[in-house]
Amino acid sequence: MDIRSEMLNMIRMHQFGYSLPQAFYKDPGFFQIDLEMIWYRDWLFAGHNCEIPKPGNYFTLQIGSYPVVVVRDRNGDIRAFHNACRHRGSRVCTQAKGTAAKLVCPYHQWTYDLDGKLLFARQMAEGFDTSAHSLKPVACETVAGYIFICLAKEPADFQPFRALMEPYFAPHNLLEAKVAHETTIIEEGNWKLVWENNRECYHCAANHPELCRTYPEAPNVTGVSGGADDPEMAAHWDKCEAAGLPARFHMHESGQFRAIRSPLLRDAVSYTMDGKPAVGRTLSDVRADHIGALMLFHYPTTWNHVLMDHAVTFRVTPIGPNQTAVTTKWLVHKDAVEGVDYDVERLTHVWTYTNDQDRQIVEENARGIESPAYEPGPYSELHEGGVIQFVEWYKTFMGSRLEGSDPRPLKSVA
Repeated sequence: MDIRSEMLNMIRMHQFGYSLPQAFYKDPGFFQIDLEMIWYRDWLFAGHNCEIPKPGNYFTLQIGSYPVVVVRDRNGDIRAFHNACRHRGSRVCTQAKGTAAKLVCPYHQWTYDLDGKLLFARQMAEGFDTSAHSLKPVACETVAGYIFICLAKEPADFQPFRALMEPYFAPHNLLEAKVAHETTIIEEGNWKLVWENNRECYHCAANHPELCRTYPEAPNVTGVSGGADDPEMAAHWDKCEAAGLPARFHMHESGQFRAIRSPLLRDAVSYTMDGKPAVGRTLSDVRADHIGALMLFHYPTTWNHVLMDHAVTFRVTPIGPNQTAVTTKWLVHKDAVEGVDYDVERLTHVWTYTNDQDRQIVEENARGIESPAYEPGPYSELHEGGVIQFVEWYKTFMGSRLEGSDPRPLKSVA
């Protein structure tokens, strides 16, 4: 039996409500199939429009074997390209971010315009056709201040995600934001362990004292039960929607993305140690008090928390079968002044500690799964419904693609 058939058989035999077999979390062959079936085929969160506000601004990222550059062109449009020179394949942009009038390969100085067209190739033969050697494009879409890319030659329709996300995020005007701080941590564990840890707060009370000052541990906040039967949640939705803010739980039928607006604990308005605002200047022009946190996930790359005063966005990037990068960005209003409107340590304190605590949790989880004694264990139906949903989404997408078909839609719970 080849490895794809082995993986498909294990998906078919997997017991609902249990963690995955060991190979899914550590086997290099399984990890490679994850890359090919999900990471190289689905829409991936790359960054924010505000990170490249002017023509020539760019940033780079690495998805498995693919180096990618995202750039704003001369017309102000955001484009993405395979970051590989059409001469001999060297990376064209070698820095994490920067500004360039043109994209120049450092190896032999082949020069590309910001729209990817090859402008100059030094001392090539007479008749060399520059038009046939533009940078290869990567599908790129922007929505509500977010940039997504897709490495597939025929990307899936982006419109369903746009339709769900845009109404929730547009009022926060993240196009008028800036990144106040950014960190990347490396977690020594499989990307699915990072997501499983994120999809529940069963672990929060014992591990996240800073976050638990303001963030509710209720399963209907992190999970996928919806929360409509919770009077406090329903009242919060009514209040927000009366102010023009979409708030109710909504998950796409595929199970791949979900949005919800949830109240914070007590009178908290921000993720700070005292619950008070971290930024003196509000992020948007929303005219409402105590709007809580707007939360969105989109598998496999991002989860997000948008508050009245700032936003915190997370990007998951697989590095290897046992290594994952988690990039966190804190966004504030573009005119907010550090040292006047906000203090970086106060702004980032809660999630800096929470991220490191989650890193330790994932790494201990990964170490335990390495044991020959490991076998899949049962999730808590009450507290880990979000984890169950993630695993079922993963199984559905992987199983159908290994069978050569499109993912079967999951039943909508909206």
